Amino acid sequence: MLNVVEILIPIFLLILLGYFLKVLNFPHKDFWNYLDKFNYFILFPSLLVYKLSTADIKGIVSFDFIYITTVCILVLTALLMIVNKIVKFNSAKFTSIYQGAVRFNTYVFLALIDSLYGDEGIVLAALLITFMIPLLNVLCIGSFSLYISEAKVTILSFTKSVFTNPLILACLFGGGLNYLGLSLPSLVLNSMGLLTAAALPLGLLSVGVGLQFSNIIEVKSELLVSTIAKLIIKPIIIFILALPFGVSEMALAVILIFTMMPTAPTSYVLAKQLGGDEKLMSSIISVQTIVSIFTISVFLQLIS
Repeated sequence: MLNVVEILIPIFLLILLGYFLKVLNFPHKDFWNYLDKFNYFILFPSLLVYKLSTADIKGIVSFDFIYITTVCILVLTALLMIVNKIVKFNSAKFTSIYQGAVRFNTYVFLALIDSLYGDEGIVLAALLITFMIPLLNVLCIGSFSLYISEAKVTILSFTKSVFTNPLILACLFGGGLNYLGLSLPSLVLNSMGLLTAAALPLGLLSVGVGLQFSNIIEVKSELLVSTIAKLIIKPIIIFILALPFGVSEMALAVILIFTMMPTAPTSYVLAKQLGGDEKLMSSIISVQTIVSIFTISVFLQLIS
């Protein structure tokens, strides 16, 4: 476990550094808002295009890891709906519980995969998120439509949100270049290579800036359900599903790490827009970000 922890600790120290810089209001709140947009629209798309366009995608002989992850998410969705039938959570709270259980933090995911498995792992991770982002958007927005009648979601607005997502577009563009045997000019690739060096550390600082711990005590049971579902139940499901398929050790590690990622900071935005429980959502994001360091260490040790 020591090697895994040695890789995880620097990642989470950067997240904590971001949190303390926010507390100190350094350099300024507006700086972090602009940095988050810069990460989302420039740095991380550049990382994905650069890695996918230059990777050996043809060497991937099986996409079972994508099917397994999809089934895992659907199984967890069914389990949570059953639990909700029994416990009868408040509708707004359940949508936040659900988002906490199924969504993932892209920044932490890519940073950890890059640290553990390098370019080969990043390619698998990029292919996975290309499929998972649309699926999770469908499921999460669907949960608001099902449980909160005031949530106004149209097919047009949903389609626009998916096909204007810069991470999806970057994966499609980079993967398309690779598949067609095309390459970007060397000057462009070299520039993108420099950008990728900044993407992961700045993304982790942004994650830390988004942490909020003030409302944790108010939402104990809901927070517990969402966190256990995400960090314990979900990886167990993925592990059971993966056994019959005989996926490679790296592919198994990638999807296992994916299932244990703390939920996405954008979950808070969606909760605020569509009538979810904002306080609960911010607590889930913050607690999962901290607790996941321990659960990831344990599960990776089990499969190594």
